[in-house]
Amino acid sequence: MPRIAKYTDEDFARLRESANVVAVTLAEVAKVIAPGVPLTYLDQIGEQCIRDHHAVPACKGYMGYPAALCLSVNDVVVHGIPYPDIYLRDGDIVSVDCVAKLNGYHGDFCYTFEVGQVAEETKLLLKRTKEALYKAVEVAKEGHVFAEIGAAVERYVSQFGYSVPAEFTGHGIGVGMHEEPSIPNYSVRQFNNLSRTRIEKGMSFCIEPMVKIGKGQNGSKFRSRFDNDEWTARTPDGNPAAHFEHQLIVTDKGTEVISSYKLLGEVIGTEELY
Repeated sequence: MPRIAKYTDEDFARLRESANVVAVTLAEVAKVIAPGVPLTYLDQIGEQCIRDHHAVPACKGYMGYPAALCLSVNDVVVHGIPYPDIYLRDGDIVSVDCVAKLNGYHGDFCYTFEVGQVAEETKLLLKRTKEALYKAVEVAKEGHVFAEIGAAVERYVSQFGYSVPAEFTGHGIGVGMHEEPSIPNYSVRQFNNLSRTRIEKGMSFCIEPMVKIGKGQNGSKFRSRFDNDEWTARTPDGNPAAHFEHQLIVTDKGTEVISSYKLLGEVIGTEELY
């Protein structure tokens, strides 16, 4: 069984503070997302906001990653690097994944934005991927097993002919950016540890559906292809992918979503559930 860290109410208070830094940062980045904007500018805005709140951009330097934000455009599933020659174009989508470390604790979540006038099929992908996240949050309750999270995501998105990556997962989070357990976005076999590991008070973790249009090489799962930088992961068929992520803790009162899309929702004019 994976060794999963347990956190106290004091720890949870600090995790909420870190998550709030991410919420503010995503909202600031949302203000400047538009056709013609270079990805480097989004990254600069994000890093400055994180540091202005006395936090550290935890992605920068992590295993050699060169930027403060992961900025994934169109067919990039995750870990897109903001190269200076990449500009947003009308009709693009861009996933902004932000991790901030404040007082030794990590906040981490992601939102996929529309850039200008986006195709209806792509709009539906974003809507349904976000809905899959909410479906997963609904089953992430104390006493449930972690395997139910991935099963909820796969069950919801597969009905639309979508697929999820085999390589990338949600994860535990706290004093470490990536802690146990790894939480896939698909059903796991019954003998898998996640099928036996129950969600308990004191746990802290991120749920993050990554979903592409079209089936994968293995039905509802696909293998990404990587650019030469060994970070940028793309869909195998070039179809667009969306990525939404929330950060959760399990307290005496049950599961709490400590991340929030509300601030960025005010910027882009959407009503957000969390």
